[in-house]
Amino acid sequence: MKNSFFGKIDKSIFGISAIIAMVFVLWGALIPEQAGKAFGAAMAFFTDNFGWSYMLIVALFLVFCIVVAWSKYGRIKLGKDDDVPEYSTWSWFAMLFSAGMGIGLVFWSVAEPMYHYASPPFGEGNTLGSAGMAMRYVFLHWGLHPWAIYGVVGMALAYFQFRKRLPALISSTLHPLLGDEGIKGPIGKAVDILAVFATLFGVATSLGLGAMQINSGLNYVYNIVESTGATIVIIGVMTVLFIISAVTGINKGIRLLSNINMYLAGIIMLFVLFLGPTRDILNIFTDTMGTYLQNIVQMSFWTDPFGANPGWVGGWTIFYWAWWIAWGPFVGAFIARISKGRTVREFILGVLIAPTLLSFIWLSIMGGTAVSLEVSSAAEIAKAVSENMSTALFAMLHNLPLAGLISTMAMFLIATFFITSADSATFVMGMLTSGGDLEPKTGLKVFWGVTEGAVAAVLLAAGGLGALQTASIVSAFPFMIVMVLMCYSLVKAFNNEQIIIVNEKAIKTESPGVSM
Repeated sequence: MKNSFFGKIDKSIFGISAIIAMVFVLWGALIPEQAGKAFGAAMAFFTDNFGWSYMLIVALFLVFCIVVAWSKYGRIKLGKDDDVPEYSTWSWFAMLFSAGMGIGLVFWSVAEPMYHYASPPFGEGNTLGSAGMAMRYVFLHWGLHPWAIYGVVGMALAYFQFRKRLPALISSTLHPLLGDEGIKGPIGKAVDILAVFATLFGVATSLGLGAMQINSGLNYVYNIVESTGATIVIIGVMTVLFIISAVTGINKGIRLLSNINMYLAGIIMLFVLFLGPTRDILNIFTDTMGTYLQNIVQMSFWTDPFGANPGWVGGWTIFYWAWWIAWGPFVGAFIARISKGRTVREFILGVLIAPTLLSFIWLSIMGGTAVSLEVSSAAEIAKAVSENMSTALFAMLHNLPLAGLISTMAMFLIATFFITSADSATFVMGMLTSGGDLEPKTGLKVFWGVTEGAVAAVLLAAGGLGALQTASIVSAFPFMIVMVLMCYSLVKAFNNEQIIIVNEKAIKTESPGVSM
């Protein structure tokens, strides 16, 4: 169906998704206490009964990506055989990183290691041992696993979209299993609606975190009041800005802001690296890289079966895996959109290694500085984190020279990450509800942008950080099952492609030559 304002839309996907979103917004706005209790009950149910499945399946996604990259399938082009990448490698990396991590990495880069330092997954807190463990688990949560999740979705979408010429929809990735009629029927529609739902709540979680941190930064640096109301106002302002960016499209607003993010993040990292405990930061990066690689298998499967620290795995690792899965549809769709012309191997290695390494550098500089200051000088950053996680970054920067300048730059970085993550999601939700249109119309992007901001505000009003975490975990579980089917579908499609290639070679070999 076409509309002058919304452009092309899929009535069933758009209508059902919009109704679900509106019901949720009204529920949270009118009876936030009841909504908050429901969120808490839902989170307890999924983490208690299905936490193991998040751990097991996300590890499977990482293994799947590595095996596919180094298999015979790695040479397959995500597009026609003569397609070339549309974006430079630098712009590609910048957009990957900005869309895939952004706000969350800035929010948790200090808060998480300081929390684990004081309350590690096992053993005694506030020790040298817990300091090393804190950094190791931060690397786990922001390392190869989340990018493997994005890699699975992005690779499947790019392959079926650009090589098989199917619509840019999550349901298209199941074509080998469902066929033409299946992806256009009720099952395919349900999968696409689920992708919109997961994207909406996954992004709302990040928007809430970003707004909370901006509010805390304004309070910490400029003594501007910190409250839920002020945070919601920040969400409103940021929503207007990211809608403007989304409307300008990938080649203008999104790419420009992504490049600005990278430069600004680089400047802040250099400031902290050279104004902070430089030697300790370099030692922490080197040591943690080693212990991360040494312990990655054990950490990937640790579910705390005997209750060494009840609630820790559910509140951290499972929350993260669910959060990344909830981000999977939109980040996967976005990186697929910008990855046309790359081979499967190039795509996987680029998605897994470059953003992971950059995340580790950022975490070592920001989180490593906080841990080093806390261990060596009792900087009381951990105390600030225990009182309000949103202040963690600014509490750390307060201990450095030029704290006011760097803190202001950090708030601007959070704002730009806020915009790039949200405008990418807005763009993708427009694609998903328009039948896979690669350039969804302005009206559709405006509608989903406003909805994202409204859901983030409702989650904050209904339960703050806890409600944000719950939304990710609940929305991610069914999509995780879709991703498992996606892996099977990809292998089936790759096998068929190899058979075709072998048959074509056989025909050429058997064909009689023509002599002159």
